[in-house]
Amino acid sequence: MVREYEIFEVLPNGSTQRIAAVSGLEFAHRGLQELAKLTSNECFAADAKTRQVVAQMNVPETKRRLAKRIFHIAYNEELGVRRAGLLRSSGYGVISVIGNERAKILLSSIQHYDLFIVGHAAPEQTRREMVDWLKLKYPKVKILALNPSHQELSTADYNVLQNGPEDWLRIVAQQ
Repeated sequence: MVREYEIFEVLPNGSTQRIAAVSGLEFAHRGLQELAKLTSNECFAADAKTRQVVAQMNVPETKRRLAKRIFHIAYNEELGVRRAGLLRSSGYGVISVIGNERAKILLSSIQHYDLFIVGHAAPEQTRREMVDWLKLKYPKVKILALNPSHQELSTADYNVLQNGPEDWLRIVAQQ
């Protein structure tokens, strides 16, 4: 299933202007990069259905310093939307995607992130592959793995049992 994405520019007065709508994450990422070359204004791409921001460019330095930037890889859309919403309501800047392939597409151009969160709703091997890839591409950024019971990802910096946000939000706040 190909998802629809919208590309926006944040105007100097703070309002957003929709620039384009595209099918597929790769086209959204490419379109966002092209827009960012044409303007110094902040730009972002969002999933047209869930409204989840999946990529940002030209984020002002002051905005970057105010909020920790978290990249969240979910494996269940509903949980991904809920977690991202919870993080945003706690004041964090969040990019959230579903699955390893989408994450790798967006992370192919190195950007600054303060923390990666890897969701629990995928097979251990899928999650382990993502953690190992993140460690290779972003060796200085910490990784928080949300785990089902009886499973840990040894290469993640933090492992938390996924049964509520209380424990993992405490780790996010400490980073």
